[in-house]
Amino acid sequence: MSLKKESRTDVQFHLAALRGDCERLRQLLDTGKVHIDSRDRDGTTPLILSAAMGHTECVRELLAQGADPACCRTTGTSALFFAAQGGFLDIAVLLLDAGAAIDAPSTDGGTPLFVACQCGHLPVVEELIRRGANVNSCMKDGASPLFIASQNGHEEAVAALLAGGARPDAPRLDRAAPLWIAAQCGHQRVARALLAAGASVDMLRQDGATPLFKAAHKGHSAVVVELLKYKPNLGVLPNGQSALHGAAMFGQLSCVRLLARRAVRTAAGELPAHRLRNAAGLTPRAVAAAAGRRDVVAYLDSLERS
Repeated sequence: MSLKKESRTDVQFHLAALRGDCERLRQLLDTGKVHIDSRDRDGTTPLILSAAMGHTECVRELLAQGADPACCRTTGTSALFFAAQGGFLDIAVLLLDAGAAIDAPSTDGGTPLFVACQCGHLPVVEELIRRGANVNSCMKDGASPLFIASQNGHEEAVAALLAGGARPDAPRLDRAAPLWIAAQCGHQRVARALLAAGASVDMLRQDGATPLFKAAHKGHSAVVVELLKYKPNLGVLPNGQSALHGAAMFGQLSCVRLLARRAVRTAAGELPAHRLRNAAGLTPRAVAAAAGRRDVVAYLDSLERS
């Protein structure tokens, strides 16, 4: 998009929109010297500026005078995108009523719903879903609104997305699913909601790690408790480690305690997790000892003595 250089009047017009000075907007429009959708060097229009700053009356005035809600910056971001990002429900409603494209993506694939979920703006999330926003849209890296809401721990947004038809196991390009990222970040209630909605407890990321492995090695014991309710794989994973090995290696004693006594099925039969050997032939105790995790070693030694 080729953008002409802004005139002094254009600059004044943009400043009025940025500051929420509705009277000045009207004065400048009445001169006939500005175009209502005049753009700066980034393609930003007065409507986009007012929406981004939460100036409802300016948005209403600009729309009434013919501002185009479809205008986007050079990044593809629209007035609705910024209203959603800021959590400005009243402005989002005005823009949608004026015909703003509900799923217009930015150049990296982000939609208004995506940024509303990212920021946890539940009223905007609910309004967008109610009006038909695509709950399964995705960024160029494959991240969905559900993924980003799960990553940021916005449990109410997660619930709204699931109720609206979001796929609980929709992965990023690296195959990390919403449950995987919730487990890594320690969001217990999000993990609980995803599991209840049918998320696969053992869905692997491309590095061979499951949600349980990530929760255990990060020390998120509350998430481990939630995952254990769904009988996850406790054995050696494609990454060469078990969840217990991950917890032991990183000194996550609370998670070691949750996992160590659990029974694991192997080709040789069933054995307690603390006796399981990883791909290198090491037990969780050996891994903990090599990493200098003395409290974990002491606890695992106590299991052998009991």
